[in-house]
Amino acid sequence: MYTEIHIKADELDESFLKSIRSMFKKKRISIIVEEEMDETEYLLQCEANRKMLMHSISQAEKGELVSVNIGKGKKK
Repeated sequence: MYTEIHIKADELDESFLKSIRSMFKKKRISIIVEEEMDETEYLLQCEANRKMLMHSISQAEKGELVSVNIGKGKKK
């Protein structure tokens, strides 16, 4: 069984441990702790995404915006 839990460190308490014990009973488990990246960090870690995002920000700052009407397309 694989379960991924996302939780803030300050929310870890005895009830969290009890729920883990309840889910896995007497089975052996592995616990891996890693700090999550926010969406911006995630997107900027790829060079291609970073270039595209920086270019888009530059365009927006210059007023080079595109207006899109979602849901106003042709109906079939």
